[in-house]
Amino acid sequence: MSVNPMAYEAQFFGFTPQTCMLRVYIAFQDFLFEMMLVVESVILKKLDGFPDCKISPFQIRKSTEKFLLFMKEHFDKLFSKMEEVLLQLVLNIPKNVLLPEDKVHEQYPYSKEQFQALQDEIHQLQKQYRAEASAGQALRAELEEQKAVRAELEKILQWFDGLENICREHGTCNFKESFAFLTQNAKKLQDVLKDVEEKSKKIKKHDQLL
Repeated sequence: MSVNPMAYEAQFFGFTPQTCMLRVYIAFQDFLFEMMLVVESVILKKLDGFPDCKISPFQIRKSTEKFLLFMKEHFDKLFSKMEEVLLQLVLNIPKNVLLPEDKVHEQYPYSKEQFQALQDEIHQLQKQYRAEASAGQALRAELEEQKAVRAELEKILQWFDGLENICREHGTCNFKESFAFLTQNAKKLQDVLKDVEEKSKKIKKHDQLL
């Protein structure tokens, strides 16, 4: 089989010419094997009509295999010549022929240096795109964080608004006075809570004694 990749032919046909020739070779070979089996079966049937014949089926099989080997050797030689002719004259695209989908290369020819420069530019643009995408992702993450901080600030502002309303209800408008007022109330609440806890403990002890 030819070792020439014939990539341009593969682009045109949709398969490599070598693959086509290999399938043809296998098809011919399978047909040759099947034909020899048919010949062998016919010979065996013919021998059944001659009871006095001393040729055994084993000898017939041996002769069939020998004849098959002879046929295969000659077939390989003929197929090699046929493959050479087909690959050169039938399945080969001449060097001066350009496929329709490659006409653009004829209109806009590029040298190896120009193509390499274009590849380098593409790689550079890809790097810039990845960098911008990463920066955009970081900005989106920062924006989400800012949204969360803003939500917390809005809660604090609402808390201060509520605090201011409470202070107004109790006649205090100064922030320090309001804060002191809240501190006093908080201390009173703590004292009440502590008193409730002590009374609860006393009640539990009393219940245990009963």
